[in-house]
Amino acid sequence: MSQFIISIGREFGSAGRAIAEELAKRFNIPIYDRHLITEIAEKTGLTPEEVEKYNEAPKLKILSRRVNGYSNSIEDNIAEMQFEFLDEKAKSGESFVVVGRCAETKLRKYPALISLFILGDMEEKIKRVMKIYELSEEDAKSFIAKKDKKRKRYHNYHCSGHWGDSRLYDLSINSSRLGIDKTIDILEQYINSRINK
Repeated sequence: MSQFIISIGREFGSAGRAIAEELAKRFNIPIYDRHLITEIAEKTGLTPEEVEKYNEAPKLKILSRRVNGYSNSIEDNIAEMQFEFLDEKAKSGESFVVVGRCAETKLRKYPALISLFILGDMEEKIKRVMKIYELSEEDAKSFIAKKDKKRKRYHNYHCSGHWGDSRLYDLSINSSRLGIDKTIDILEQYINSRINK
């Protein structure tokens, strides 16, 4: 397989982003995550901070509507721009890692897609979030729930399948079982097997 696209879905606190970044390094390919925000900002004339506000955010249904196929929702428009950007990259034959953005569904038509979902035990996710964001245990738990709820709403609005449903992914793995480094090793082996099959 000359082209390969690694799509990473993740629960908040599962180290999904860190795993994606390390896989991008190991395979020496670009990663699209927050980097998309800069790309979209340049195209829209918005600041990266403005784009970030609506990044992977479900639209507010009460304030938005579609006219002739166009949405007045900035959340919808930013999401569509991200989907189009990823589709263009996939179409070009480029290999890359993408975090979130419904990539396991939006890029499913490409044989090069390898879709992964990273989950974790709640206790481990809480510890990780407490450390990274300097939060109390209760605040970390609440933050995780809020972030995952937002991701779920965003995904389920833009896709027919449900966020986190293992049937949407080639492989789902609990990063708490082996730890982050060994989880990355396992995923690297799996990806190499797919590339070289």
